[in-house]
Amino acid sequence: MAEKCSVNTDDGDCPAAKRIKLGDNDGKKKSAVETDGVCERTNMSNFEVTRVLQNNCARKLICVEGTFNDRADPAIVLLEQKSFPDDKVFLKKGFFSEKTIYQKNCTNDVYGNYDCFPTEEYNSLRATVIHPATPNQIKKYMKQESSYMIDETYELYQQVTLPYIESMSLSLEWITNILEHKAEEENIIYEDTDKENGFVLVPDLIWDKQLNTLKLLALPLKKIKSLRELNGSHLPLLRNIQKAGTEAISKKFNISASQLRIYFHYQPSYYYLHVHFCYLMFEAPGIYVEKAHLLSTVIRNLELMPDYYTKAVLSYMIRKDTPLYERFKSHGVLPSDIKV
Repeated sequence: MAEKCSVNTDDGDCPAAKRIKLGDNDGKKKSAVETDGVCERTNMSNFEVTRVLQNNCARKLICVEGTFNDRADPAIVLLEQKSFPDDKVFLKKGFFSEKTIYQKNCTNDVYGNYDCFPTEEYNSLRATVIHPATPNQIKKYMKQESSYMIDETYELYQQVTLPYIESMSLSLEWITNILEHKAEEENIIYEDTDKENGFVLVPDLIWDKQLNTLKLLALPLKKIKSLRELNGSHLPLLRNIQKAGTEAISKKFNISASQLRIYFHYQPSYYYLHVHFCYLMFEAPGIYVEKAHLLSTVIRNLELMPDYYTKAVLSYMIRKDTPLYERFKSHGVLPSDIKV
């Protein structure tokens, strides 16, 4: 139901094969334009909502599925409230100016409750469009009622998880576009072009450009599926990401390494190894113990035991009615008569 709030706080990664930019183009509106295979839209009036996938009150995020009148395939639109900046001038102009409207709901003693209507230029939402959206992407953003913990041995990885990964058809073209400078070249914060140990550091799609919500991604040039494939030979790459990534962030954003949370996801949202750099005080989705693995811990594990991730049991949460859940259930890891 749209009016109910979902408690699903999935990792938040947006592995969209196509990133859609919303905004004016030199002040002119346009409905749909093909640019290098990517459909850019600035007029969303022809989007028809089919259903609400989830309404996440904790994150102030709503995910809806629908279609554009000129396209038959489905699309996902995510609308999310932006974080508040700390800038006093911005707050004054946007929320405490003569143009700001405060509509009273009730008052009691020293307390007042109001609806605040900021000035137009300060009340924007962050919008993400995924189009065309695959069934797997639709499931990713759909509210899930039940989740379960999996203790994945390396044997289970080989028997269940790896075949699932190899069966997936989710496009990673957007990563290739970044690495080959075909897209988002202007967003690259740091780049090391070494084929073995190099990487590109770019903003995460969910980052709203406020320093207190800093969220960046390091994408290695060398293709590695996930944490499970790491071994001692990857230590130079991981150390380079850690050292060069933190130095680049310190130089550009004046945020020290001690103020960063640097981690992997397992299971990840897409199977191209990537490292998250997140401002420590920002409670980003996917930072919890059943999801996140600190880069520093991964490095130490591989220093102690180069084949650590072919021996370790990795525990993570899995959502019901996902393809991986069904595979584990068929394998007998999850009972088939689970009651919700």
